[in-house]
Amino acid sequence: MTWAASVLTLFPAMFPGPLGQSLAGRALQAGLWSLDVTNIRDFAADRHRTVDDTPFGGGPGMVLRPDIVDAAVHAVADGRPVLCLTPRGRRLTQADARRFAAAPGVILLCGRYEGVDQRVIEARTMDEISIGDYVLSGGELAALVLLDSVVRLLPGVIGAAESALDESFSAGLLEYPQYTRPADWQGRRVPEVLLSGHHAAVAAWRRAEAERITRDRRPDLSAPDLSTPNISTPAAAP
Repeated sequence: MTWAASVLTLFPAMFPGPLGQSLAGRALQAGLWSLDVTNIRDFAADRHRTVDDTPFGGGPGMVLRPDIVDAAVHAVADGRPVLCLTPRGRRLTQADARRFAAAPGVILLCGRYEGVDQRVIEARTMDEISIGDYVLSGGELAALVLLDSVVRLLPGVIGAAESALDESFSAGLLEYPQYTRPADWQGRRVPEVLLSGHHAAVAAWRRAEAERITRDRRPDLSAPDLSTPNISTPAAAP
């Protein structure tokens, strides 16, 4: 079964955007996943195609109406998870990407203006997702980010499937540094262990580097052994 993404947005021309290029684009053309985009404004009932209104309680901006959003969701709902892209949502993780990739697909609601009426979020049991602690003009860019993180995990999208197992966050760690030719560039040499051909030593060095970088840059990640500065025994590559 093809993994299916449905996007609900006020700006359908933003899709597929970058998802039409590179790995995701080739996979889309090959039918490894599908994308349909619905204009929320198509469900407006008045001649002005109004989709929003002023917030109860006062305040600036406009709020997407629950009846309009619900009609748009109803048009594509089929049991797939419904995700609302919003800066107040919980932060997207690699574990989420793997979970969404294992599902039949997702329905993505791109928020705009001051947000979406809470009642439709609750009625449709939406999972509110954020891609970071900052505010965008709308949920479209966040939806593109989420889809890219998921599509690349689908079977057949990445040429070497094991490469996805060796990336940042896959084992609760940031990825170790990468090097390629030339071995000496502007007086900066590749670490000798990577030239040694000793696979166990390389694996131990990569694990140690991943733990060091994670400890320095993202101590909030729940990776094992981050309290231990040094690795005494070789470990399998993360």
